[in-house]
Amino acid sequence: MRNMQTTKYKHFEKNSRNELSILLKKGYSMRDIARTLNKSPSSISREVSNNSVNGEYNPVKANHKSYVKRKYSKYQGMKILRNTELEKYIQDKLVLGLTPEEISGRLKLENNNQSVISFKSIYKYLLTVQGSRYGRYLPYAQKRRINGRSRRMNKTIKNRISIDKRPKIINNRLRVGDFEGDILGVPKYTRETIAGLVDRKSRYFLGKKILRPKYAINAFKELAAGFNVHSYTLDNGVENINFQKLECKTYFCHPYHSWEKGTIENTFLRLRRYIPKKANLSDYSDEEISVIIDKMNNIPRKCLGWLTPKEVFFNQQPKFQQNINQFTSLKCCASG
Repeated sequence: MRNMQTTKYKHFEKNSRNELSILLKKGYSMRDIARTLNKSPSSISREVSNNSVNGEYNPVKANHKSYVKRKYSKYQGMKILRNTELEKYIQDKLVLGLTPEEISGRLKLENNNQSVISFKSIYKYLLTVQGSRYGRYLPYAQKRRINGRSRRMNKTIKNRISIDKRPKIINNRLRVGDFEGDILGVPKYTRETIAGLVDRKSRYFLGKKILRPKYAINAFKELAAGFNVHSYTLDNGVENINFQKLECKTYFCHPYHSWEKGTIENTFLRLRRYIPKKANLSDYSDEEISVIIDKMNNIPRKCLGWLTPKEVFFNQQPKFQQNINQFTSLKCCASG
């Protein structure tokens, strides 16, 4: 007689509870009800046991009781809500633009590599009444350009060295001082843009506003002044035609292969958290852009073991929190 079809577990709904109540009143057994509702006998027994009131199964009361349990289940054992200092730490980092994963990873690093709170728990916290107002600080997903044709002139850059000849020490990010460069895409109604360099190993970002794309090479040279630069990786944009001015080994991506300099592409995507795609850069002062870049360089990165780009670039040790150990004294099933 064990010919029941196995089905994936699904929460009881209002209609199912109404049917269950009717079948119970008619005296059907748990096994017969389970077969009729296409559920397991244990699910039927658990539903009746957990959501009956005063020994009687009422579908309206059962539905409300289940709703209350599920509504408040995410609050049970959440140590963020029970620890004001941890909650304040998370709130401050969210306002700074860190993602839950970055916050979780940084806390672990600052706590001698011991887990404090999982990023899933931080996302759960953002669903609470106290945390919901901080959800707006989460970076939005960026839309990637698909099959977009370049608006730049397709001029051949003389004496260019292909990225295919770039040595392994650069490809494998083994040292600081190998930079990728590019300019930020801007709306058609403005020519002001940002020239940016990012170190491949540390992800340390250097950038400044320029009036025209043609000033990009000069900006790269100014940004890198004072640093020990080993190489540049650029694309084939016409603004890079005078790359010899950099006086440094320079490698070029294949035409229309922007992903070959993915570090600067990803950095510009992160910059979009603060400067939207359709923003007019004339609305941002040089000081404001510098503040944004400094903030980006102080955000811990998963690829860096939750160190910040600034710490890796300058070979600095992280500053450990004084009272961070108190976070680990609270044990909770939501800590992950």
